[in-house]
Amino acid sequence: MFYLLNILIQMKILLNNSSLIESLRQFNDLGFVPTMGGIHKGHLSLINESNKLCKKTIVSIFLNPKQFNNKKDLKSYPRNIKKDLQILEKSKKVDFVYLPKFKDIYKDNKKSNINLKKKDMILCAKFRKGHFEGVLDVMNRLTKIINPNKIFMGEKDFQQFYLVRNFLKKKYKAKIVPCKTIRDKKMIALSSRNLLLNKNHLVLAGKICRRLIIIKNNISKKKNIFDFLSQQKKQLEIKFKIKIEYLELRNIKSLKFSKKNKNARLFIAYYLNKIRLIDNF
Repeated sequence: MFYLLNILIQMKILLNNSSLIESLRQFNDLGFVPTMGGIHKGHLSLINESNKLCKKTIVSIFLNPKQFNNKKDLKSYPRNIKKDLQILEKSKKVDFVYLPKFKDIYKDNKKSNINLKKKDMILCAKFRKGHFEGVLDVMNRLTKIINPNKIFMGEKDFQQFYLVRNFLKKKYKAKIVPCKTIRDKKMIALSSRNLLLNKNHLVLAGKICRRLIIIKNNISKKKNIFDFLSQQKKQLEIKFKIKIEYLELRNIKSLKFSKKNKNARLFIAYYLNKIRLIDNF
């Protein structure tokens, strides 16, 4: 870590809350990009947006254990802090990197009283008990500590963006800025979890993505969308030998089921080689 601190000249590493408060107190136009590490081009696109709209950009790297409903998932989550810092430094677009310890975020040790409403227990919230409660809790704490003007979040995790935006706007002045999903040449949405897939699995994931785009484009031609998606779900599972948790068309403003393509997205969560992937089109 000391070696990295010596070579990282363009950006400042903040290892605790005291350092963060001292470094940020003079800035009043701060863009914040929260991450759990595994930095990729999707994260860099969020940083680019922050650079366009804010004078200074801070990136946090904190693998939050409280948003994992599966201990094996937490244990296997990609982490390489040295590589992450090298990528961020090379971008030359990051002013600060916040590397808090668990005690920096949860220093009060208070149990969260955050509970999702019944209407929000859909999509990933339905299958990952406690996940979004953990996300909202840590985003609340990070926002309070950092006090940014804008927070940049990717649309790949659209339900996460939706819930965080609705939760934080009631408590803070910070604006939540949605950023377009970045995809590779195979049309796979960039994700830290992609690092857990081998070459063959990535090829398969690309085929699934391209098939989902076709399904989305054909939805408007169907009289009964629910039956159509139910049939497509079964066909996808058989053809690609995957387990799908949900395949649903929902309105982007309310996340309610939608019967038309306008203002709607097709949401999916599925397991490929025991790795859980999500996407929306």
